[in-house]
Amino acid sequence: MSQEAGPPTEAGRTVRRAVVTGGAGFLGSHLCRSLVGEGAEVVCVDNLSTGRLRNVADLRENPRFTFVEADVVEPLDVPGPVDLVLHLACPASPLDYFTMPVATLRAGGQGTYHVLCLAREKGARFVLTSTSEVYGNPLEHPQREDYWGNVNPVGPRAVYDESKRFSEAMAVAFREQYGVDTGIVRLFNAYGPAMRDDDGRVVPTFIKQALAGEPFSVMGDGNQTRSLCYVEDTVRGILALARSREGTPVNIGNPQEITMRELAGHILELTGGTSTFTYVDAHPDDPQRRRPDITKARTVLGWEPRVSLLDGLKRTIGAFAAERA
Repeated sequence: MSQEAGPPTEAGRTVRRAVVTGGAGFLGSHLCRSLVGEGAEVVCVDNLSTGRLRNVADLRENPRFTFVEADVVEPLDVPGPVDLVLHLACPASPLDYFTMPVATLRAGGQGTYHVLCLAREKGARFVLTSTSEVYGNPLEHPQREDYWGNVNPVGPRAVYDESKRFSEAMAVAFREQYGVDTGIVRLFNAYGPAMRDDDGRVVPTFIKQALAGEPFSVMGDGNQTRSLCYVEDTVRGILALARSREGTPVNIGNPQEITMRELAGHILELTGGTSTFTYVDAHPDDPQRRRPDITKARTVLGWEPRVSLLDGLKRTIGAFAAERA
């Protein structure tokens, strides 16, 4: 099958009815809200193992939104036409996939297979939300889509890393063997409102600690880097890929690189807190540097991030403070 690129624009095909797996999670709920806001009907599928109904509470009275509690490791039946399937169902934070290793692998294996079967049945565009974790602890910097990665296949992070690598291979196989219109987006550290404050990822952890006046738990020496992309920009990138014809992986992330100590400092300043730093052991195989090369997203999709780190952190802190209150 041809993997012809779409035009360099965020506009494209109209989405009339979409299925979003993992739709009650942090990122999935934002995607559901964006699609409903654009006039699409959305079927949100989630088993609520890490997602929360509160994330989609404002949507549940909308006639264009339907919530289905189901696990994608079982075959998925969605009556009626579907023209877009967004597959996000998978534990995405280290705290979650360390405690649910088999469920994480099943979501990437059986889950991806069943969701691809649904897309094939409906003749729908399928978009897999993959991750920068497929690059592992990278030996190439910044990371381009043609980099194969440096992943420990039997380490504790492998349940997530290899789950997503397998999911990508499955998407490509369905495209080549069955002609399914598949796309793959590799996300780099999305953050924003609706993240769980107990999910173990760095932004909600630091914000929670700052608002509570607790010491910041900085992993390792704090010099490891991440590239943080605000959820509004991430959603735009995913939907830009969904509306394109691109079939090969595309990085979606903010190329601004920041150390974890610098991030802690920003959050401390923005919250007006007085927390001190404590240093804890990093997770095994924790990537030391992470920054996407987004040349492909710019040229193929016409996408790049718009929200600055400080602005995104302010919005996220405001949402966490309101929820805490």
